[in-house]
Amino acid sequence: MKTLTCLFFILFLFFTPRLFSQQQIEDLENLRLLDWQPRSMLVVKETKIMQPKFPVIDIHNHLRRHEFTEQYLEEMDKAGVMMCVSLDARSEDDFYLEHIERLHGVSKDRFLLFFRPDFSRIDEPNFGENEARRLEEAVRSGGISGLKIRKGLGLEDRDKTGELLKVDDPRIDPIWAKCAELGIPVIIHVSDPKAFHTPLDRFNERLHELAERPEWSFYGPQFPTKEEILAARNRVIARHPNTIFIATHMANLPEELGTVSMWLEKYPNMYVDINARINELGRQPYTARRFMIRWQDRILFGTDTPPDAEAYRVHYRFLETDDEYFDSTPAHKQQGFWMIYGLYLPDEVLEKIYNKNALKLLNMRKQ
Repeated sequence: MKTLTCLFFILFLFFTPRLFSQQQIEDLENLRLLDWQPRSMLVVKETKIMQPKFPVIDIHNHLRRHEFTEQYLEEMDKAGVMMCVSLDARSEDDFYLEHIERLHGVSKDRFLLFFRPDFSRIDEPNFGENEARRLEEAVRSGGISGLKIRKGLGLEDRDKTGELLKVDDPRIDPIWAKCAELGIPVIIHVSDPKAFHTPLDRFNERLHELAERPEWSFYGPQFPTKEEILAARNRVIARHPNTIFIATHMANLPEELGTVSMWLEKYPNMYVDINARINELGRQPYTARRFMIRWQDRILFGTDTPPDAEAYRVHYRFLETDDEYFDSTPAHKQQGFWMIYGLYLPDEVLEKIYNKNALKLLNMRKQ
C-alpha cells in the first residue's frame, strides 16, 4: 500500500505540470491575496426583499456629503426607510450648524442628527461643562437628537501633553451627565474589529483588508489593547446609569456574542446596533439568531453605509430570510472572505429592531 502511494505521488509530480500552461503557472504564482476573488459553486435559494416588513430607522449613518442629500432621501424612499441618523454633526468649527441647516432643509422629519464633541479642546478649562452647554443648546434648538463618540477616543485623541485621551477620562463626565439630563442617547464607537488589534501575519482573518488600509491596524505598543478600551467604555456606562449608551457595531465585539450578552445583562442602560457587522453576525447564524431573539428589546438597526436601496436590501435579506451562504459585501464593503446566512427573525423581533427600539430611545428626549 505504501509503495502504491509513493508511486501515485511520483506520477502526480510528473504529469501535473502538463495540465497547465507556463503562463497559467506564472499567473498562479503571482496571484496576490488582495486579488483573489473566489466564486462559490454552491447553488442555493436566493430571496429578493425589495421592501422591509416594517418601516426602518437607520440609527447609524454618515451624511456629511451635502451634495447628495436629495439622493439619500430618494434611496430611503425606495427601500422603505422612514428615518436616517447622521452622526456627522461635529462641534468642531461649528460644522453641526451647517449640517442641521442642509439636512433639515431637505427634510426635518426624515433626517436626524447626532452631535459629535470636539476633543481637541480637552485641555481648555471646564472643557466638559462647556461642551455639554453647546450640546444642550443644539438639542434645545431642535436640531440634535443624540450624541456620537467616534473611535478616536481611546485610540488616537491626545491632550497637549501627548497623553492618550481615555474613554473614561473624568473631564468628559459632564457630557455623559448632560445626555441623561436631556434624555438623549449616546452612540459610542470605541475600538475596532478584533482582527484590527492583532498582528499583521498569516493568522489575521482580515489581512486582505488591512493590507489595503494599513492605517486601520491598531496593534503594537503605541496602542492600548482592545480589552483595555472596552473596559474603559464599560466603566463609563456603569458610572452613568441614567444615560443611554448605544454600543455601536454590536458593542464592537460581534465575534464574542456571549460576552456582549453578559454586558447587556450587567448594564441595563446599554443597547447595541448591528451596523457594519452583519458580516460577523451572518457567519454565526444560530448563535446570532438566539442572541437577537433574547435581546430583541435592546438591538437597533443601522448600516454605516450612505443610503442605497440595494445595500439596505442585503440587510433585509439577512434579517428576514433563511437564505444560505450569500455575500454581505454590497451592504457595506468587503470585511472578510466568508459568506453569511440569513436569520429569518420572527416578525415581532424584526419590528423592534427595525424601528420600535429606536423610537423608544429617540422619544425619551426631555423638552
